[in-house]
Amino acid sequence: MIRITPHLAIDEGEIKEVFVRSSGPGGQNVNKVATAVQLRFDVVHSPSLPEDVKERLIRLGGRRINENGELVIEAKRFRTQERNRLNARERLINLVLRAAKNPKKRRKTRPTAASVERRIESKRSLGKTKKMRRPLQKDTNSE
Repeated sequence: MIRITPHLAIDEGEIKEVFVRSSGPGGQNVNKVATAVQLRFDVVHSPSLPEDVKERLIRLGGRRINENGELVIEAKRFRTQERNRLNARERLINLVLRAAKNPKKRRKTRPTAASVERRIESKRSLGKTKKMRRPLQKDTNSE
């Protein structure tokens, strides 16, 4: 079990890890050893997560969520398989943690009278500045 919060945990059986060759650092090792990790977590069918957390996780996952509803995290930052594996799991935990937080409801507010007045005054002053920049117009009606 991977503990996310005191009330939320993911079963390790729900996570699939595939090791692939990395294009990152590693010198000659890059061509021989599969150090990069591709972590897959089926968000849609996960029994560990409540529905609201699943929805937020899918939204947070963005392009990392494939058409099957799996979250795919690729980790190839480090030279060793183990560190990349830990990095991928850490990133999964951080994403689920962010999804587990209930977003605050937005309370509608109105601008204060003073801020409205300041805005209108700045518009007036800009208008005056622009008016002063205009060339003097000849009076066409007097001819």
